[in-house]
Amino acid sequence: MFDSTLTGILVIAVAAVLSPILAAFVGRFVRVPNVVVEILLGVLCGPVVLGWIPLNEAINGISEFGLAMLLFMAGYEIEFARIKGRPIRLAVWGWFISLGLGALLGLATSGFTLSAQIIGLAVTTTALGTILPMVRDAGALPTPFGGRVLAIGALGEFGPIVAMAFVFSEDERWHTILVIALFAAIAIGAAFMAARPRHPALARLVSGTMGTSGQLAVRIVMLVLIAMVVIAHAFGLDVLLGAFAAGIVIRLTIESGPKEEEHIVSAKLDAIGFGMLIPFFFVVSGAKLDLLSLFTDLSSLLLIPVFLVALLLVRGLPTYLLHRRDSELRPGESKALALFASAGLPLIVVITNTGVEAGAISSAHAAAMVTAGVFSVMIYPLAALRLYRIADKECEDLSA
Repeated sequence: MFDSTLTGILVIAVAAVLSPILAAFVGRFVRVPNVVVEILLGVLCGPVVLGWIPLNEAINGISEFGLAMLLFMAGYEIEFARIKGRPIRLAVWGWFISLGLGALLGLATSGFTLSAQIIGLAVTTTALGTILPMVRDAGALPTPFGGRVLAIGALGEFGPIVAMAFVFSEDERWHTILVIALFAAIAIGAAFMAARPRHPALARLVSGTMGTSGQLAVRIVMLVLIAMVVIAHAFGLDVLLGAFAAGIVIRLTIESGPKEEEHIVSAKLDAIGFGMLIPFFFVVSGAKLDLLSLFTDLSSLLLIPVFLVALLLVRGLPTYLLHRRDSELRPGESKALALFASAGLPLIVVITNTGVEAGAISSAHAAAMVTAGVFSVMIYPLAALRLYRIADKECEDLSA
């Protein structure tokens, strides 16, 4: 078993290296996010096709930590100074409208069942970690448009994680609410402590070990991440909530220090997360996908376009309607926002995996929903970027 685990880890590492190379090659024709290539390579190397990746306890354990790192990075990316006020208010309204529409969709397809709740919840997600690099590369992140993307993505990640606690919890609703409130109090307390000025001795030690083997800053980050995950688990909550909260706490901590330190630590976290742990999660997620079952179940194949359109209607439509009269956005940017909001993949993977493990949905339906999520991050963000560039060019022409 140990030999097969090492071989599986080697295969995953090779897939992680190949994914950006293949994405760059395919990118000459059509832009494909790394995460999509990682999932497809996982399908190829997984038990369904080549069988090179054993889905044993060791590999699943590393994959789960990669997922925690993904949600940590999503929380870390949120800049509260950028989203406070109108952006976050509109994002909150938009997500709750999406939640209501998702619930109606679930009821229409599966009635009052756990399957309906899973379907309804999956369409309320937004892949912040996937779309944010695209927004940053386009130079849109510092603009009001970028602030709206941050806010919408934050709610599209945080909202479903909290809702999962209610959907998959076996406790009474009041107990779940109490536990979440208690965890929130701990997270807020940690965030308050993080935002305070550091003790000079600690600040010197953090700076002094930044380029040495001590790496105190990175070790503190890992400690906070693990501690918040453990606390969430001890409370009976999804560990993803702990990971997301840890990202927010660390963001506030970093912002209270020197700007140069923020850049260095962010680069190190990107290296740890996107260099190893997060690709590991997506490759293993692909290995768990039973895509072959799609071709033995016609209803699953039909679910792909239905779910793809549902993401656009449930997440995109409320976003567009709420932001179309936003005075800080240029003409056309509200449509781009709607398309960005409709791109959902990482949490769709998580929600459907949990649904399969709970016996609420079939592996074929889970594969169809994840496939639709793959198409959503391939199609909607590219269309959104095109609309944003058109709006940007029209603004330049008017000011010329």
